Amino acid sequence: MAKAQDKAYEMTVNGVKVIVQPSGNDIIEIETVIKGGVQNYPAEKAGIESLAMNALTECGTLRHDKNSFKDQLDKVGASIYGLCGKDYSVIRMNCIKPDFDNVWALYTEAITIPKFDEKEFLRIRQDAVNTLKEQDSQPDAAIDKFADKVAFVGRPYAQDPYGTVDVISKLTPEQTKAYYQSIITRSRMLIVVVADLDKSIIEQKVSQLLGTIKPGSAYELKKSFFRVYKNSFSAESRDLATNYVEGITSGPEPGMEDYNAFNVAMRIFANRHFLDIRTKNGLSYAPLAWFSSGSTAVAKFSVSTTQPDKYIDVFNKLVDTVKMEGFKPDEVANMKTTYLTGFYYRQETNQAQAASLAANEVLFGNWHRALTLVDDVKKLTTEQVSDAFRKYISNIVWVYQGDPKKVTAQNYINGLDKGGNPVGQ
Repeated sequence: MAKAQDKAYEMTVNGVKVIVQPSGNDIIEIETVIKGGVQNYPAEKAGIESLAMNALTECGTLRHDKNSFKDQLDKVGASIYGLCGKDYSVIRMNCIKPDFDNVWALYTEAITIPKFDEKEFLRIRQDAVNTLKEQDSQPDAAIDKFADKVAFVGRPYAQDPYGTVDVISKLTPEQTKAYYQSIITRSRMLIVVVADLDKSIIEQKVSQLLGTIKPGSAYELKKSFFRVYKNSFSAESRDLATNYVEGITSGPEPGMEDYNAFNVAMRIFANRHFLDIRTKNGLSYAPLAWFSSGSTAVAKFSVSTTQPDKYIDVFNKLVDTVKMEGFKPDEVANMKTTYLTGFYYRQETNQAQAASLAANEVLFGNWHRALTLVDDVKKLTTEQVSDAFRKYISNIVWVYQGDPKKVTAQNYINGLDKGGNPVGQ
C-alpha cells in the first residue's frame, strides 16, 4: 500500500471538495458537511434539520435497526452522529484505522439510506422538545435566544437551529425525511478527512458514498453584515432571582481584512469587561463579552445582575475609554500568545482539526486559513486591534429578562456617545 501524503491537500470527487489532513496517528476522523444551516428552511420549520441529523443514527437504517447499528459501533469503540448549527450541519465518524472499512459501511448507510423509523422518531422528537423546555428554564440560554430573535428579526439567524417546542412537536418522520433528502446533495456537501489514509483509498470510499447522492443545484452560503443603526432595548418580564442583560452589535464578516484583529480585540475587551463589572464593581458573578463568528458575525455582551442600570453605566464608560485610548501593547502581545496557545491546545485532536478545516472552508472559502492562522495573528499590531474595536463597537441591540421595574430602558437607548454613528458612517 502506498504511503499517505504528509501535507494537507484537497481533491474533488464527483463534484464534492474533499479536504485531507494527515494525522500522524491511527485515529480516523471524517466529517461530511451540509451547508446552509438556518438558511435551508423557513421559521415555521426551524429545528427540522436538527431532528434529521439526529435521526440518521437514532432511527436506524434500511439495513440495521437502531440497536444493531449502535451495537456494531460499540463493539469497536467507534462513533457516528450528526449535529447541526446556524451555518451548516455535520455528519461525523470516528474510529481507529483497523476498523475503518466496517465503520465506513455504517457511515455510508446512515447518510444514504436512513430509515426515519416512526417509533424511534417520536422518541427523539420528544427528547428534543424536553431539551428545549429545559433550555427555556435556564436563564443564560433563554437570554441568548431572546437576543438573537430580537437582533436578527427578518434574518435566518433569528432562528434557533434546534427549533421551538411548537414547531418541533408537529414535525413528522415523513416531513423530516423529505427535508433531509432535499438537502443531501453533492452541491451542498464538503468532506473533511483527518487521517493517515492513502489518497486512492479516500477517493474510492468517497466516490462510493457519493454514488447515490444527487448533484443538486449550485449552492453558496450567504454571508451578511450586521449593522445596527440605533440603540434599542427590549424587555421581557420573567420571575428570576436576578436580571439578565445581553447586547449584540456588529462584527466583521468572515474574510474581512480586520477579522483576526477584531477577534483579538474582543478577547482583550472580555478581560477588561470582567475586571470592571465583577472585580471592581461587583455587578455580576460572570460577565461575558465575546465575538460570535458565523455567516453573520457579531459581538455580544452578557451579564446577570441585580443592578442593570449601574451595569450599562460602567459598560459605556469602559467602551468609551477603549475607543479613546485603544489597547495597550502588552495587552495585545499577551492576548496573541494566550489565543495562539489555546488554538494549539484545541488542535490536539483529529476532531478539532477537522472542525477547524470545515469551518474555515464553509465560512471563509479557505480551509488553508486553519493552517496559517498562527502566522496571521502573530503579525497583528496594537493599532490594528484597537482600530478594529473602534470600527465595529457602536450602536447596540440590548435585551433584558427579569424584573422590568429594576431597569431604565432609556439608559440603554442613550447608549455610547448618546447614540453614536453606525459602522462605516
